[in-house]
Amino acid sequence: MKKMNVLYMSIYPILFALLLSFSGCSGSGDDPVIDDIVIDPQPLPEPIDPNRPWNLIWEDDFETDLSLWNSWESGAYNNEIQYYRPSQLSLQNGILTIDVQRETITGANNPNDNSPKEFQYVSGRIETKTTFGPSNGTGETEYRFMAHIKMPAGNGMWPAFWSYGDPWPTKGEIDIIEARGNIPMQFSSNIFYGTEPGIPITNNDNTVVEHEVDVDITADFHTYELIWTANSLEILFDGELLHKYNASPVNYIASLFGQKQQIVLNTAVGGFFFPNSSPSTFADTAEMQVDWVRVYKR
Repeated sequence: MKKMNVLYMSIYPILFALLLSFSGCSGSGDDPVIDDIVIDPQPLPEPIDPNRPWNLIWEDDFETDLSLWNSWESGAYNNEIQYYRPSQLSLQNGILTIDVQRETITGANNPNDNSPKEFQYVSGRIETKTTFGPSNGTGETEYRFMAHIKMPAGNGMWPAFWSYGDPWPTKGEIDIIEARGNIPMQFSSNIFYGTEPGIPITNNDNTVVEHEVDVDITADFHTYELIWTANSLEILFDGELLHKYNASPVNYIASLFGQKQQIVLNTAVGGFFFPNSSPSTFADTAEMQVDWVRVYKR
C-alpha cells in the first residue's frame, strides 16, 4: 500500500500537466484546441427469425380454368412413350385430373423437334407461366413450393411435381417428387444443373435421394413440398422433413440461387425411369389428381 501511495503522488503532477496541454487550458486564446472525436458504432445485422411468416404469392385451386399454366402438346424426352396433349387435362370440383390412356398416336417428337414420332400413350403436362426462385432481394431469400396430389397407380406410370428453367439445365432443375406407380410407398427427389444448354454436370449418384413413406401415395392426397434457400433444398412430405440437401461442390445448389424456374405437373410413361421394362406390362389407364398448388416466399 505504501508503494502505491508514493507512486500515485509522484505521477500526479505529470498527469495534471499533460491534461492541461491537451485541453489547451492556458492564458492565451491562440492555443489550438483539439475537439473530442466521437465514433458512432455500426448497428449489428438483425438475426433472421426462423419462425417468421411465409407470404403467399401465387396459388391455383383449380376452380375455374388453366389460364395460369401452359399445356404441352408434343412428345418429351428420356425415351418416354407418352404424347402430351391438353385434352388429357380436366377440372372438376376443384380437382385437376391428368388422364393417362394407352393410345397409339403420331405427333411431334418433342417441343424442339417437330419430326413425327409414334407414341403408345397419351397424357398431360402443364407448366406455370410465372417463374419463381429465391434471390438476395428483401423478402425473397427463401421460396416454398407446395402441392396436394394423389399419385397415379400402375406399372409404367411416372408422375412428377418439379421445377426447371430454360435453357435447361443452365437455370437448374429440382425434382420435388418423381414416383413409380407400381411402388406406391416410395418416391425420389433429384437435382440437375449445367453451364451449357442440354448438358448437365450433376451426377445422379450425388443427387438422387429415395424416400420411403408409410402410406400408399396412390390411395389418397398428400402434400409434397420444397423449401429452397441459398444453401439448401428441403424435401417435405405431409409437413415432415424427409431430406435436406446442403450445398456442396457436387450438387451445385449454390448455383441455383438467383435463378427462376417454372413449376411442372405431369405424368410420363415408361422411359429411362423404367429400365428393361416392356410397355406390354404397363397399366392401360391411370389418373394423377391435383387439389392445389401454392408458392410462398419470405
